[in-house]
Amino acid sequence: MISTSIEEVTYRFQQVSFVDGEGWVLGKPTLLLHTKDAGKSWERIPLSPKLPGDPAKILALGPNRAEMTTTSGAIYITENAGRNWKAQVKETIDATLNRVSSSGVSGASYFTGNILQPTRDSSGSYLAVSSRGNFFLTWEKGGDFWIPHNRGTPRRIQAMGFVGDSIKKGLWMTLNGGKLLVSPPLDAVNEDEYGFTEANIKTGGYGITDVAWRTDDEVWAVGGSNTMYRSVDNGKNFAFDSSANKIPGNLYNLKFFKEFGNMGWALGSNGILLKYRG
Repeated sequence: MISTSIEEVTYRFQQVSFVDGEGWVLGKPTLLLHTKDAGKSWERIPLSPKLPGDPAKILALGPNRAEMTTTSGAIYITENAGRNWKAQVKETIDATLNRVSSSGVSGASYFTGNILQPTRDSSGSYLAVSSRGNFFLTWEKGGDFWIPHNRGTPRRIQAMGFVGDSIKKGLWMTLNGGKLLVSPPLDAVNEDEYGFTEANIKTGGYGITDVAWRTDDEVWAVGGSNTMYRSVDNGKNFAFDSSANKIPGNLYNLKFFKEFGNMGWALGSNGILLKYRG
């Protein structure tokens, strides 16, 4: 059991990642915990107050190894259980946008310094949305900086992710007003054109907050007012699903786990947790 009150400060846990009994937990206000015994005991890992942005994502990579991402787009790797961290990105997003301000990325001048939902694919590449939703950014493993991209639509981006957790299968993007776009399979995360096409999904204007592929063909989307949609043709057409009709609130996150037979869970407001039953 982990105490959520340390030094008379109440923390809220936001991210957890385990590999073979070794785990990491991120919390707010800034907190990083590490366990080597499957959660029986935990050690608090100190983080520098000069860290650019707030920790946003943690991923366990193996013995004493983890990867951490911040809301400013910094990416760090530790190989000694958090005692030292090595920066993977050599230029801040602010510096990159100042350098490429003439590249025509719409909305770059309004960048607030923060990104939303940094998402990692199985190869180690990242995808993120600017905090205002007016453009998105990509980072390819081994690259020196993030690359900004126009959203290609007047509607603001609500969320983005990888199809099946792999850039080789494509990207998805949701827009304000309940629109969903899906790209074809891609060779790399840094592309000039992504070839997004709009999915046939009727949301009545409710925003789509998350999309997840259960199999290569079966796709689920969740959104406002606990709406759920299902596709059986790899995200081309969606039908409304009534599973959450009687549950008040909104659904925010959706995840399927291949290691558990593609079992899935959806998280929502007011402590809602839904389990996929097939």
